[in-house]
Amino acid sequence: MDAKEKKAPGPGWFTIRAAAEYLAIGEPTLYRWMRDGKITFRKIGDSTRFLKEDLDAFVQVFPSSKDAEQVKEFCQICNCDKLVDGHFRTTGLNYFKPSETKFWTLKDSNVKTNSKMCTRCGNIMLFGDIKKLLALMKKGPKESEDSPAE
Repeated sequence: MDAKEKKAPGPGWFTIRAAAEYLAIGEPTLYRWMRDGKITFRKIGDSTRFLKEDLDAFVQVFPSSKDAEQVKEFCQICNCDKLVDGHFRTTGLNYFKPSETKFWTLKDSNVKTNSKMCTRCGNIMLFGDIKKLLALMKKGPKESEDSPAE
């Protein structure tokens, strides 16, 4: 029997067994995640159900530094790929300023940001200029602990 046949009736509902199979994990792991509040589930009377969207949203993707640019093409909340480029503004332009920079620099220490908005959920994502940030930091890009791997 495949996961589709074990799926509960309704709008994409999964039983606990079907959800565990879909995620390729054991049922005890799924119960632990439910108890710890790590995964979204629904109660219908005494029955526990999962929506496919909730299961898919639980799966975390850790892209390599090569794929880091692709992360900017999907909403971080609902994984929608329909994003609109724009500018996030308040009373002026928004910049990121690192709290610690090189001691003496003649460069402006503000890192410009750009943004994208999801057409499905309205999430606004801000992205900064990584090259400028690394140039401003005390450690060079090769020495930085958190810099993207090359």
